[in-house]
Amino acid sequence: MWREMGLSGEEFESIVSMLGRAPNKVELGMFAAMWSEHCSYKNSKEILRLFPTSGERVIQGPGENAGAMDIGNGLAVVFKIESHNHPSAVEPFQGAATGVGGIVRDVLAMGAEPIALLGVLRAGPLSDERSRWILRRATEGMAWYGDALGIPAIGGDIATHESFRENPLVNAMCVGIVRISSMKKSAACGLENPVMVVGACTGRDGIQGAAFASAEIAPEVRAGGEALQIGDSKLGHALKEACLELYDVLGDSLIGIQDMGAAGLTCSSAEMASKGDVGMEIDVSKVPTREEGMTPYEVMLSESQERMLVVVEPGREADVIRIFRKWGLEAEVIGKVTENGILRVTDGTATVAEVPAKALTDMAPCYTREAREPASFKVESAGDFADVPEPFDLRDALRRVLSSPKIACKGWLARRALKENDRKNVDYFICGQGAQVVRVPGTSKGLAVTCEVNSLYCSLDPWQGAAHAVAEAARNLVACGAVPLGITDCLNFGNPLNPEVMWQFKKTVEGMSAACRAFHIPVTGGNVSFHNESEGVSIHPTPAVGMVGLVEDLGNIVTPGFKQEGDLICVLGHTKPEIGASEYLAQVHGLEGGPVPRIDLKAEEALLDLVKLLISKQLLSSSRGISQGGIAQGLAEACVLGDIGAEVALCGMRLDHYLFSESGARMLVSFDPSKLAEVKAMAGKANVPLSVIGKVSGSSLIVRREQQPPMACCREQAGYWENAIEIPVSDIARIYQEASSWIEELS
Repeated sequence: MWREMGLSGEEFESIVSMLGRAPNKVELGMFAAMWSEHCSYKNSKEILRLFPTSGERVIQGPGENAGAMDIGNGLAVVFKIESHNHPSAVEPFQGAATGVGGIVRDVLAMGAEPIALLGVLRAGPLSDERSRWILRRATEGMAWYGDALGIPAIGGDIATHESFRENPLVNAMCVGIVRISSMKKSAACGLENPVMVVGACTGRDGIQGAAFASAEIAPEVRAGGEALQIGDSKLGHALKEACLELYDVLGDSLIGIQDMGAAGLTCSSAEMASKGDVGMEIDVSKVPTREEGMTPYEVMLSESQERMLVVVEPGREADVIRIFRKWGLEAEVIGKVTENGILRVTDGTATVAEVPAKALTDMAPCYTREAREPASFKVESAGDFADVPEPFDLRDALRRVLSSPKIACKGWLARRALKENDRKNVDYFICGQGAQVVRVPGTSKGLAVTCEVNSLYCSLDPWQGAAHAVAEAARNLVACGAVPLGITDCLNFGNPLNPEVMWQFKKTVEGMSAACRAFHIPVTGGNVSFHNESEGVSIHPTPAVGMVGLVEDLGNIVTPGFKQEGDLICVLGHTKPEIGASEYLAQVHGLEGGPVPRIDLKAEEALLDLVKLLISKQLLSSSRGISQGGIAQGLAEACVLGDIGAEVALCGMRLDHYLFSESGARMLVSFDPSKLAEVKAMAGKANVPLSVIGKVSGSSLIVRREQQPPMACCREQAGYWENAIEIPVSDIARIYQEASSWIEELS
């Protein structure tokens, strides 16, 4: 039985030693769920300690329902990202919907009001019908649940690759706001304080879902033979409203609250007791159920959605019941807090489980797994593609790059958010395919949010790829006028028992940590998702970086769209001929691999500091980070968002290399010509290269390059230029729309 539940022989013997006897089925199920990788991080927590987690604004770091950071005015931003990959591989609509529901409840359990959602989605190639179905259903599920709760999905990241054909990724991020004095925690305390289950009734869906998420998906499960979590968006909305009302009515009389997510009642009761250094008694016969004859094992391990566990002061039970019944939900006293540190589960008068709470949490095993550099690492990352031929038709090359799902579909998320903003008159601001900004209710402040990761980079060089993800996220936030505050991460990998996968994981955490320390950005929490593989073939490592930044005054937001005729267009930073692992190489030449652009953390930091200063002095009309697709994609997006053209003239490097290089530490900015001297002086002082490449003009994007004169008699003349690319802005917009038309219907 222990083997079927995902435990090893050594782990079973350890449980027997802790209890002094063999566990019964209920206890064994509780241990299996709590000691799974999904709940215990037993294969990853030693490495996760490399992350910097402290900072002057950090109010809550890793270890709670979500992280929290001070944003002034007595307020905190609460945020977290979680994976729901395995359920989404079987039923993507419900997998994504319940992923959103779960992450919303994590933020809600901190006492915060959720205000924004983001998603990171990965699936197989769009040529594959099942992969298109997964992306459609996943985006539908996320939108369905978020819309029902009144929480806008304002951005994120979508990409496709063969490695995700059998193992798609669905990561959901939620951001909320709470008054610091009203923030809630999950620890239980107070001898004899009542323990209550609130929300929806408990069913048989998702039993042992935590263990399911901690192993490769079996073929019979992939065919639909496993009970998965089923979400109800109406109940989710009711639960959100009931919890917010509960906080107002009970105040400090609400001692602790936790979402019932992975491992359900087992996890919430064990973690609340363990964090409070107390025990807890639970009577499963008092838990409201929606199915007849549910056993204690099923009640304790069910992952039915829209449920919370709360601890309140004696005498407030009637208030809790009244509030939740008002919203059409259940609320029942099912137990009490005890002082002996034991989690005791009864079924009426019969004891069905008796386990030390810390045995399920703090005493879970912790492993140091073998990590070995893959034999293919140096080969795959060493290829030199600098000599691939320059395309004869650069306009067609641009079209191919802009049509990439990594670019076009990511843009769809921003376009959908923009349409929702127009329709609902919501206070958020679209800053291109990177960061989006949402107003902090009741203030002139804004929160800039983004989710970034380049899975191909991370597969070729996990250290560089992970550091790039942090740097790109920071550039996205700074480009719109925000100061980066903190990170939540979702680390998606294959089997941790594979030494090559563990090497990828370790290098990823090291790269992220180095970038976080360089930029002074702490990690406040996150999620690890292992076992994303099929038949020994792992996904590309995908460490999704969710970053939040603070905009002190929404009046100072800078968006990436070009603004006015005659503005100068400049590149801040040094462009190198780094086309390895680029979208240009993949889409135009059909080549995947090569050296990932080398990251320079000092150059990145200097760029961030410079752009912060330029924006604070209101010198920029537009700004955006340069990443996938290079300068060419940045110019195209800036033209589309501004609905205006641009004329640029480029020389000094092979044109396709300059246009499509994905070198880091660069920004594309525009500003009034009268400000050139001041901007140039500030860039020089910051030791950041500045190149004036053109001006905002007309209704087309025109890229010119210097050529030899066509007539031999004129060869001594300088400054002969030809149009290498000329494309109407309306055509660029059409390219984006057509490339994402398979998903556009959802908006």
